[in-house]
Formats: sequence, structure tokens, C-alpha cells
Amino acid sequence: MGDGGFVLVVGPSGAGKDTLLRLAREALAGEPRYVFPRRLVTRPPSAHEDNEPIGEEDFSEGEAAGRFTLSWRAHGLGYALPGSCAALAREGHVVVCNVSRRVVGEARRRLPAVTVVEVTAPPEVLAARLAARGRREDGDLGARLARSASVTADLVVMNDGPPEAGAAKLLAHLRAR
Repeated sequence: MGDGGFVLVVGPSGAGKDTLLRLAREALAGEPRYVFPRRLVTRPPSAHEDNEPIGEEDFSEGEAAGRFTLSWRAHGLGYALPGSCAALAREGHVVVCNVSRRVVGEARRRLPAVTVVEVTAPPEVLAARLAARGRREDGDLGARLARSASVTADLVVMNDGPPEAGAAKLLAHLRAR
């Protein structure tokens, strides 16, 4: 199957990470080497994000017991990658997932063969996308857009055009793994 590892997709809210991941997952559906795990999130899934809901208590217990490959909190919610992800990478799969920029350092220290793809867009595009989403945790758009976290990416995708163009760049990175 080849060398496995992780491709972490990061970037600001509204950049289109989940859209590009969906398009890449669809394009690679027949290739078992690539795995796109559903994140565990302490909120129900939506049209914008295909996650596996988890209760706050279960999340806290799982985090304390080390049952997650990675976990973090953001915007008042808990996020985690299932514990099976690390084993999949060791078995030769390329595990592709959306994570917070704040956990990239930990991932690079603890997980095998990590590469980072940063998806971004101009501030006005991000603002329009966040406003259209209307999620409670998006709250103060100005504060949300002002937030940033520095990360060294292996690939930066400016996702301000057709999503297929951004997805093509992500796919090229995945296929080069």
C-alpha cells in the first residue's frame, strides 16, 4: 500500500476546508489507501461539516483516557480524531483530516509522516462564507476573522475560486504521498 501518514488540512473558518475534503474524498473513493475519518465534535453534523457527534461527557472522558488520536477545544466545542486513525497510518493509509492549526505541532511530534495543507481565502470571502453559515459559534465575525495561528504548511491553497480548483491542488498533494 505504501507509506502511510497524515495530511492535516488547516485554515481559518470559512476557508472551505470541508468542501475541498469532500471533493477529494469523492475523487479518491475507489482508492483504499486514502482514509477520510469523520471528526468527533460536540455538536450535531450540518450541511457544512460531516462530523460524528459526541456528548461533552463522552468527549471529556475520551480525552482523559487518551482514546483520541488528537483532540482540541475551539469555539466552545470539543473536537477529536478517532483513536483508530494512528493505527491506520501505521498500516500504510494516508489519513486526511481537518484539524485546528493549534494541534499541528503536537501532531508532528507524535504522529507518523505528517504533512500540512493550509486552505485560506481573502478576508472578504471568509466573512461572506461565515455570515452565510450562520452558526452560533461563528459569533462576532470581526473577532473570528482577526484570530490567526501561525503554522508552517507544506502546501497553501488559496480557495477563492471554484472549489474544484482548490480540490485539484489538494488531490495533487495527496497523490504525491
